[in-house]
Amino acid sequence: MAKFNIFLLIVCIGCAIGVVTSQHRARTLYTELQEEQDRSRQFDVEWGQLQLEQSTWATHARIEKIAVEKLRMQAPQHAPQAGPLQMVPGRSETR
Repeated sequence: MAKFNIFLLIVCIGCAIGVVTSQHRARTLYTELQEEQDRSRQFDVEWGQLQLEQSTWATHARIEKIAVEKLRMQAPQHAPQAGPLQMVPGRSETR
């Protein structure tokens, strides 16, 4: 009977060590999950900021200002009438 009790004690100790080990692993994984979720939230914030920055850089007023100031472009005085395109004979260029 004493041998059986010792065997049961060893099994209980083994189970207790298994529970402690699995709890430690679960806590470690939960901590890693929280860290990754924080990183994900930071990336979402950065993505929103980048989209806002992109929309700011692509505003029509800014593009027009750069076109006029740096590239010296001008708006056409008279808008050409849209019509069918025609090929002019003898003016084709090969590149």
